[in-house]
Amino acid sequence: MAVKIRLARKGRKKLAYYHIVVADSRSPRDGRFIEKIGTYNPITDPATIEIDFDKALGWLQKGALPTDTCRAILSYKGVLYKKHLLEGVKKGAFDEAEAERRFNEWLKQKEAKIEAKRAGIEKTKEEALKERIKEEQKINEARAEALAKKRAEAVASEQPQEQTEEVQPPAEPENTEKTE
Repeated sequence: MAVKIRLARKGRKKLAYYHIVVADSRSPRDGRFIEKIGTYNPITDPATIEIDFDKALGWLQKGALPTDTCRAILSYKGVLYKKHLLEGVKKGAFDEAEAERRFNEWLKQKEAKIEAKRAGIEKTKEEALKERIKEEQKINEARAEALAKKRAEAVASEQPQEQTEEVQPPAEPENTEKTE
């Protein structure tokens, strides 16, 4: 039985997330699987990956073949690197303590890189928000100026009418007296 580590799609239309599963290669994409070893959510930025490291490593050592996407995910999380180091221990290139030291060093560098990316994304979002606020303030100021100008024109147009009415002397009543 050929076993694959692959993604099983979940979620609704345009909001997909995936379960990382170990399944027989002949079973359908979202169908029957042997074991669920993690989840992958590509919608978040950066993508959220939760994986049971030991189970994934165990299945790789048993001979399960990851699909291209799962290979990238496992590589990102360090499962493939750990497998590579354990192969070196089996061959006698170095001992297990050296393998652990190398893996922990790699993991620290990877976490620092991810944290830097996360901080950069947050900084970019904050700058974009500040820029939008500045643009909105400019628009509001322009609207306020236009409104003030319109009101000034309305007040100015009302005043001359009142003045013209005041300037006209009241009409003298016509002689309505009857003379005899």
